[in-house]
This record gives sequence, structure tokens and C-alpha cells, in this order.
Amino acid sequence: MTRKAASSAIQLTPTGIAAKSSHEFGKFTHSLSLFSSNLYNLGHKHRSGSPKPKIDFSTINDVDDVICLFRDMLRMHPQPFIRVYNNLLSVVVKMKHHCVALTVFDEMRRIGAPVNEYTYSIAINCYCLLNRVHFGFCILGVMFKSGNKPDVTTFGTLLKGLFLDDKVAEAEKLFKKLLVFKICEPNDVMILTVINGLCKAGQIVSAFELLHLLEKTRWKPNVKAYSALIDGFCKGGMIDEALHLLSQMKAKSVSPNVVTYNSIIQALCKGGMVDDALHLLSHMTGKGILPNVVTYSSIIQGLCDVDRWEDVDEMLGEMDNCKIYKDVVTFTILVDAYCKEGRVKDAEDVLEVMMKQKICPDIVTYNALLEGYCMQGNMNRAKNVFNSIVDRDLMPCIITYNTLIDGYCKKGEIEEAWGLFLEVPRKGLKHNAHTYSTMIHGLFSKGKSDDG
Repeated sequence: MTRKAASSAIQLTPTGIAAKSSHEFGKFTHSLSLFSSNLYNLGHKHRSGSPKPKIDFSTINDVDDVICLFRDMLRMHPQPFIRVYNNLLSVVVKMKHHCVALTVFDEMRRIGAPVNEYTYSIAINCYCLLNRVHFGFCILGVMFKSGNKPDVTTFGTLLKGLFLDDKVAEAEKLFKKLLVFKICEPNDVMILTVINGLCKAGQIVSAFELLHLLEKTRWKPNVKAYSALIDGFCKGGMIDEALHLLSQMKAKSVSPNVVTYNSIIQALCKGGMVDDALHLLSHMTGKGILPNVVTYSSIIQGLCDVDRWEDVDEMLGEMDNCKIYKDVVTFTILVDAYCKEGRVKDAEDVLEVMMKQKICPDIVTYNALLEGYCMQGNMNRAKNVFNSIVDRDLMPCIITYNTLIDGYCKKGEIEEAWGLFLEVPRKGLKHNAHTYSTMIHGLFSKGKSDDG
């Protein structure tokens, strides 16, 4: 990296982030230092008496084990290689103890343990996952001051952090600066991070323009980047643009895969264009691309929505013939569709098949079945379903409560509905507009009935 490039890289930190970071970072690292002193005592309490402790990451089960092993490593002579320290940090990150990983990192720097670019990148990643990307940029500054050179992984992590923190414009500017100042060579992961991040933020046009810009460079987008943009078009209701980009991929020597096709098939089915989806499925298989459970689930959903039950049976049979196993999503689609048709017994049969195949229904599955019984006014069975949710250690959500409250209100059982209404905040949930409107309507209807 040239001196000019390094100077440019230091200036990559967005102005607002830089102003916010310097003061807060000092306070946060001070709190980590206080935390690390407590962990030091904890490590002393449990540390091994062996003069040459064995480094075995498989023995790590909790934070205490992390600290004990870290203290053992610090007492070893010679010191473990940098990659060993990095492996320890990676294990802690996988445990999702990001603050603990940062505490270990801070302690490593304090006592002069070896660190490299990868170590810094792990710390940056932790700050990003804690939604403190501005501290990640502080670490970037520390890297430069210590003579370490950030690589594509470092900058890719910072880009991911900006998107996680909804700093979309800053992420786009940073990526473009990396290209202009030639700070690092973007790889496929970085390009995907930016394209996907822009699409999820609703900036589809910016994502398309960026993809078009990259097509003219040596950093050609791969199939994952194209698929992310196609998915963005589809979720934004721009199916024609998605189909056009799909047709362009061949000209760009980029072969679409099942993920690419799935996005468009799902969008077509949601838009009621099931025949177009089936035609695209035929086109896909003709190209030698095999459909998966996501493909079939999308088409089954589309067919259910337009009451094409014979075609649904045909698709289910095709899945069996191709040995594509139904998952919880496929089964839930069927449960929901049967319940909406008033075929609750068929929905129960689907649930039984799930159990036999050891596929656990989730809260969405149970909510669909619950709604089916409520629509029929069968509140006893609905309450049984609700009890099954609790018995299976699933967490009822606000949709669960809204459905049950609505069912009781329509049956005129206002006391039952009111009891559930009061239970919602006790379960750590919040009433929404639907909860209030349902309950108010039920109370009003009960009042009119009493007056009559």
C-alpha cells in the first residue's frame, strides 16, 4: 500500500462517525479494562496448575473456560503463535460473546501479546455485530498507527457494519472510495455485501448502477451478486427488470443457479402469475438446473392461492418422485391453505405427517391452525392448539394472541378475550393496532348486545 493510499484510507472514516467515535471509544475501552480486571480474577480462581498447559479449544464451554485458557496461554514460554490467539478469539465470537472477545483483545494489546491484521479484523467484526461500527473505524485507525495493513476482509467487515447500522449512504461512499483510491481489491464477498446491503435498504437503482459499473471493471460480479440484485428487483415488485437481468446474465457469461430462479418464481407466484412461474420452472430444468424445496414450496403456495388443488397434488407427487423432502415451510403452506379453505381436518392430517417425519411445526404453523379453528368458531379446539404451543416450549407471538382474541370476540366470549388481552404484556409482548381494534370492537358489540 502506497503512502498516498494509506493517507486516503485513514480519511475513509465518515465525518459523523469520526466525530462520534473518539470520545465514546475511550469510555467504552475503559469499561472493557474494568471488565478485564474482573475476568483476570476469575481466571486466577480457576487457572490450571500445569507449567505447560495444553491448548485445547474443544474444552471451551463457557466464558470461564475462555478466560482460564487465555491466562494459561499468557504464561506459556515461548508465547503461542498469533494464529492460536486468533483461534481463541474466533471461538469466543462463535459463542456470540462479542464483549468478551473484545475484552480479550483489549487485554492482549495491553500486555503486548502478538496481534496481526486478522486479530484487528475480528475486533472490528465484534464492534459491528454490537452495532458500534464507529468503534470499528477507531480500530482501523489503530491498525494504521501500529503499521498493520487492513485487507479486503477488514474493509468488507466495516461495510457490513455500516449496513447493519443503517448507514447505507456511508457504506456506498466507502466502497466507491476503496475503488477510486485503490485501497484494496474488492473480492466476491465484498461485492455481494454491498449489492445485497443496498437492495435490502431499498436502494435497488443504486445497486443496479453499481453492478453495471463493476461489469466494466476487472472486478466482475459473480452469480451471487446478480442473484442478490434479482432478488432485490423481485422484492421491490420489479419483476420485468428481474427477468431482463436474468436474460443478460448469459451474455455476461454468468450462469444463473437455483437461487437466482427461486427469487423470480416466488415473485411470480406472489403476483398470481403461477403459469409464468411454471413456465420458468420448465425453462430452468431444461437448462439442467434442478429445483429444490424452496422452488416447489413457492409454486405450491402460488397454486394454493388460486385454488388449483389438483396441481398442488401433482407438485407434491413430483417432489416425492424427485426425493425432494418437504420442510416446515412446505408443510406450513399446506396447513395455512387448508385452514383458509375450511378444511381444518386436512390441516390436522398434515400436522400429523409432520410429526411422523420428525419435522417440528413452528409458531407460524400453529398460528395457521389456530386461525382455522377460530374461523370455524371452534374455540375449544383453538384453545387446545394454544396449549400445545406452550407445551412444546414455543413462544406465542402477538399474532397468536390477536387470532385467539378475535375468535373469542366473534363468539361473544368477551371475558376470555379480555383475559388474553391482559396476558399479552405479562408475556413480554406489546399490543398492536389490530389487538386494540379487535378488543374495542368486541367490547362495543357486547355493549350493544347487553343494551338490546
